[in-house]
Amino acid sequence: MRTIFHIDVNSAYLSWEAVRRRRDAEIAGTCGAEPDLRDIPSIIGGDPAKRTSIVLAKSVPAKKYGIVTGEPVSAALRKCPGLVVAPSDFTLYSEMSHAFKAILREYTPVVEEFSIDECFLDMTGMSRMYPDPVKAAHEIKDRIKGELGFTVNIGISSNKLLAKMASDFEKPDKVHTLFPEEIETKMWPLPVGELFLCGKSSVDKLMRLHIETIGALARADRDSIRAILGNKAGSLLWNYANGIDDSPVVAEAEAPKGYSNEITFDDNITSWEQGEKVLLHLADTVAARIRRDGVKASCISVTIRGNDMKKHSHQRMLDAPTDGTSRTYETAKELFRELWDGHTNLRLMGLAMTQLDRDGQQQVSLFGDEKEDERERNADRAVDALREKFGNDIIKRGGMLGSNIRTRKR
Repeated sequence: MRTIFHIDVNSAYLSWEAVRRRRDAEIAGTCGAEPDLRDIPSIIGGDPAKRTSIVLAKSVPAKKYGIVTGEPVSAALRKCPGLVVAPSDFTLYSEMSHAFKAILREYTPVVEEFSIDECFLDMTGMSRMYPDPVKAAHEIKDRIKGELGFTVNIGISSNKLLAKMASDFEKPDKVHTLFPEEIETKMWPLPVGELFLCGKSSVDKLMRLHIETIGALARADRDSIRAILGNKAGSLLWNYANGIDDSPVVAEAEAPKGYSNEITFDDNITSWEQGEKVLLHLADTVAARIRRDGVKASCISVTIRGNDMKKHSHQRMLDAPTDGTSRTYETAKELFRELWDGHTNLRLMGLAMTQLDRDGQQQVSLFGDEKEDERERNADRAVDALREKFGNDIIKRGGMLGSNIRTRKR
């Protein structure tokens, strides 16, 4: 039997900001002067004055006020007038994610990066070094907390689905098991909406048939569920309700040094227009970090993941290194068109800029328009300067107008 861990950072964006503030306070000698963001009603979000600003992550105390991820910051403030709002910082998140995953790779070479704050570990071949999986999970959890300052939940099972379900049990800073013999007592009593990938539309259809728990779905006739939800979705959810999942943990080589960002969605991406707005957001944030650090990238890659939990990526080498949002976005769109069929529901999209040029020597493209390139560089610098002075929400790229990107939980 396999031994699979699913490791998930608790309230990742908010936890990482809290750790950074605590370390800054220690350096300044003001430790204890300000409360930890995790202990008070707080969120990661944009400027409350901006209608498009949303909650990206929330503390446990904020959750008690009914604040939910994806709602407008202004609505969250109405629920809790004393709410502390901290801005997002994707450079920080990338650094914390890298440190977190580096620790995981010390325990097994088979690590699958599921998102910026989640990983699957296949511990099957490590039984001689770690014969007790629960003890090993506690060691990993405690190391991350002690060395990096934030907490994780770890789920343990014989497959990826059950390990992920287990990690979502009581939080934070917990280790849970969900082996096949525990499904009936630990998973089946849960509301059907808590089953992984069982979205609102599926829940509504199942509830109309009085299928209210995961157990009721598991005991239902499989062909009937397929008829209600469709062959693919019905089969997948019925299998998941019964704890059936044979997908492997795919060992991915550690990404080369570069800059990246990815978004996991509450609601599936179902159109080219939606996907390209997400790509513009990703290109905008990643290219801004490249420019801030004074480097350029020669390789652009785009990653997508659908409901089958499998990642697919395409990359392209550029004829000359770039730090420009426009060029990054145009290349990403071409890769996206190659990757996606336009029909499969998307749960995750990511963009990376790698093959970095740090010596400041810009190779001139034989096919580029030098004047146009200079205009784009000037525009990017102007946007960067405004955001540096007034915050990230002071200006939005034209293609993002009207978009409503919602992250799942960060």
